[in-house]
Amino acid sequence: MKKIFYSIFLFITVVSSSCSDQFLDVPVQGGPTTSSDPKLAERLVTGVYNSMLQGDSWGNGDVHGFAFLTVTSIISDDADKGSTAGDQQIPVGDIDNFTLTPSNRFAETLWSGHYKAIGAANKALEALETASISEEEKNKLKGEVRFLRGYFYFNLVRMYGGVPLVLRVPRDAADANSDLAFQTRATEEQVYTSIKSDLTFAYENLKVKSQSLVGHANKGAAGALLAKVHMYLKEWQPAFDLTKEIIESNQYQLVEDYATIWRQAGDNSSESIFEIQTGEFNNANLNINNYTTAQGVRVGGKGGWDDLGWGFNNPSTSLIAAYEPDDLRKNATIIFVDNSGEHHGTILWDGFRIPSSDSVQNLYYNYKAYASNSKENYADPGTKDLPKNIKILRYAEVLLINAEAGLELGQGDPTARVNEVRERAGLDDLGSVDIDDVWQERRIEFAMEHDRFWDLVRQGRAAEVMQAAGKNFVAGKHERLPIPISQILLSGNKLKQNDQY
Repeated sequence: MKKIFYSIFLFITVVSSSCSDQFLDVPVQGGPTTSSDPKLAERLVTGVYNSMLQGDSWGNGDVHGFAFLTVTSIISDDADKGSTAGDQQIPVGDIDNFTLTPSNRFAETLWSGHYKAIGAANKALEALETASISEEEKNKLKGEVRFLRGYFYFNLVRMYGGVPLVLRVPRDAADANSDLAFQTRATEEQVYTSIKSDLTFAYENLKVKSQSLVGHANKGAAGALLAKVHMYLKEWQPAFDLTKEIIESNQYQLVEDYATIWRQAGDNSSESIFEIQTGEFNNANLNINNYTTAQGVRVGGKGGWDDLGWGFNNPSTSLIAAYEPDDLRKNATIIFVDNSGEHHGTILWDGFRIPSSDSVQNLYYNYKAYASNSKENYADPGTKDLPKNIKILRYAEVLLINAEAGLELGQGDPTARVNEVRERAGLDDLGSVDIDDVWQERRIEFAMEHDRFWDLVRQGRAAEVMQAAGKNFVAGKHERLPIPISQILLSGNKLKQNDQY
């Protein structure tokens, strides 16, 4: 079975005084082209996948690193910042407390990371036009790239609202400076229209999971993400129809043991629709910078043991209280540090012992981010920042999107869909479900999986829930991140700021 391998490409960056550099990467001149080297097209596509591994939260760009988990998880009521009050991670605390400004470093690096990824996608699409490969193969590769570009823009529109819609490679700095698309914000509607166009193309040109390479986007991934986009836009009929098709395709099923999903043995499982490939699944020790380290259990108090990380993104008491008794997902999601005073410690699934609370900084940690140094296979097991596949789309989400859309339409069997998810969690079936039941199931099923805050925003409940959690959330403002001030200045003030920032 062929496994995906992420390649790193060297690009020359053209920089002008009035246009943001993330739009302007151009390939080295004089080298092989897709016309002369058919394999180059495939390598360019793999380079777009590699963009998902960006995690330089303080520097050149973040897509799924510390900044990403901050604006998707720490920001929500499911998690607390963690670490310590005096840890000097100001961008994290400001996002958690909703005191962030347009100069917030994480808001800036997420912008640059996503546009670098979009730039790589645009380069690959341009190169594929002249690739000396069959039209079927060309459209398949285009489908993979357009799926990824649609995903990147889906993140951007959820984070910032309307953003520049950059769908081509500029010829040079002058071209970029003269085309307002590179320097002004499209509307949210225009961005979503582009996302749907990309994902529809992918859905129509990719094959089903069983006929696709492990780790690559496929028809089910494109359909599931497109259905999720429709759900965000309250376009219920296409959301229902797409998820129904995926369910009836018989390409996916829930993994029996929920806890195994976040272990290496659960990577690319029967439930996996799309996930970011790391570790053994890309034939290397590549990972997302600081993803596991940022969330690892942190030494405190007496210390004297093997510190696993920085201690950020702690599951909140609000999340803990939201579980029903005996829900198997609770102990699969949360590491509970022994606070009994009897020093039993906490034994993790691989036998690793975390000491009691007198030696640990916080009481709760994200189990889904834990990577075993003894039971899993890494090229370099000596590092704390171990590879971790990130589950972007799972079959459980297809079931719950279908349930939510079915409720809105009065179609299908929403109760059966919800109960299928609950049964895996060891819970009794519900006799009937309403929208609150579906939203509650989404919260628990996908806890600490980077969707909670955006779910609250699309449901119109963000202000209510965040304010009840004691956060400084201002309705009409904090549903979106600020447009980075650096980008506004680079655009010559053509980019306009979000309301109230």
